[in-house]
Amino acid sequence: MPDLFRATADAAPWRTAIHYFDGALTYADLDERSDALAAALAERGFARGDALALYTQNDPAFVVGLLAAWKAGGKAVMVNPMNKARELAYLLADSGATALLCLDTLHEVAREVLAETSVTTTVTYSALDGQTRDDPRLFAGLERAVPAGALDLEDLIAAYRGRKPAPAAPSGDDVAVLSYTSGTTGNPKGAMNTHASMAFNCQTYREWMALTETDRILALAPVFHITGLIGHVGAALLTGCPLILAHRFEPAVMLDAVREHRPTFTVGAITALVALAGSASKEDFASFRAVYSGGAPIAPAVHERILDGTGVDVHNIYGLTETNSPTHAVPLGRRAPVDPETGALSIGVPVFDTTARVVDDAGDEVRSGTIGELVVAGPQVVPGYWNRESLPGGELRTGDVGFMDHEGWFYIVDRKKDMINAAGYKVWPREVEDVLLQYPAVHEAAVVGVPDDYRGETVKAYAVLRPGAAATERDLIEHCRARMAAYKYPRSVEFLDALPKTATGKILRRSLR
Repeated sequence: MPDLFRATADAAPWRTAIHYFDGALTYADLDERSDALAAALAERGFARGDALALYTQNDPAFVVGLLAAWKAGGKAVMVNPMNKARELAYLLADSGATALLCLDTLHEVAREVLAETSVTTTVTYSALDGQTRDDPRLFAGLERAVPAGALDLEDLIAAYRGRKPAPAAPSGDDVAVLSYTSGTTGNPKGAMNTHASMAFNCQTYREWMALTETDRILALAPVFHITGLIGHVGAALLTGCPLILAHRFEPAVMLDAVREHRPTFTVGAITALVALAGSASKEDFASFRAVYSGGAPIAPAVHERILDGTGVDVHNIYGLTETNSPTHAVPLGRRAPVDPETGALSIGVPVFDTTARVVDDAGDEVRSGTIGELVVAGPQVVPGYWNRESLPGGELRTGDVGFMDHEGWFYIVDRKKDMINAAGYKVWPREVEDVLLQYPAVHEAAVVGVPDDYRGETVKAYAVLRPGAAATERDLIEHCRARMAAYKYPRSVEFLDALPKTATGKILRRSLR
């Protein structure tokens, strides 16, 4: 990964690397700043193989810290900025991080647990750094501060400007990033994203989306997440095009960034795209030539709603933390088919050098059209989990249930663990959600299984209505009853102001359960 950045920075050091509100960094600036931080870390004992934890929002400091970790011979640890003290303590201890780059407003959380970890160097920065607009929608009342016991990033860069760390020269097999799974079935596990696997999928984005230095990438997804890390940061560092950062996702702020910087490409959760499209016009989206969505399947009704409102044909992309983002994507310019039986919109076809197959519970491959678990293999698949198991044969059982049609398009029906068993019948929540989203008043929907004395488990829906729209529980139940088999339609509907989501926009069905 540092080799790819080095080639880009040497070829066009004057080119803009990052837009951050009214501020900008060139590739020369990014190179110099990451050199300085790497040198400062090395002088404080950061050595080859060590880990720098990045506890940040979508700020320029994240990119500086990522490059600095690599230049100093180490790896970076992705930390969700929504993590609290208990979660942060686990990640720092599990990764063995010896240094932490932290947003100053998150330092209070970090301070609670640092004494229990191996962290010896803590560097903080302000979200106000690198810009002068100080947008009150994000930064009202915020002031720069250097917490006690921490070093200031800007001070370090000023003190070490012009200095370079000793050459690190990592190999392709070295771990570049530890990216932690969501931990839905136990403690989170650190996927070992190697330099080779990351570099491969950065190039997948470049070739699949035809990215060049003339593009502009909007960081819609959180950069600590694998989608943002590869599809935003990695793709920009490889192609030499600008990366547009806006601290965190706030729809009105993000839409202003679209209007100001005119991005041509983005990838993000469908929930974020829905929120962005809700107040956007076709003119606002006119600069985009490619928009992809990953993290959760796109309901066909939502896909058509965005297309009608913005003129943008959102393409599906599919991948996991363990696959450095994509294993499948819809080819640019192609309309993904909708399976007539399940109503699922295709996630696409395997990307370069990638093998995908569908297997039954015994691990045997099934015929096209048969539902089973999706299994993938390719250069982007990680070798295993930090201090835990490796992936046998380099093949990953995804936990996602789906099928391949006779033309080679793949479809995801749902997560294996989310399947509802209603009186012996399998109900996939995504199918019910897709039908609910066809109802004009429904903005968002989520479906879970709940205990039932007669059926064992039955179907419950949660719905968020569009502003100003009205619907009753009976309206939605009857809407589904008319379109689904009797065992599938929801027996109850609860209305919420908002659905619980992860930082990446995935709906948290487990919280609803």
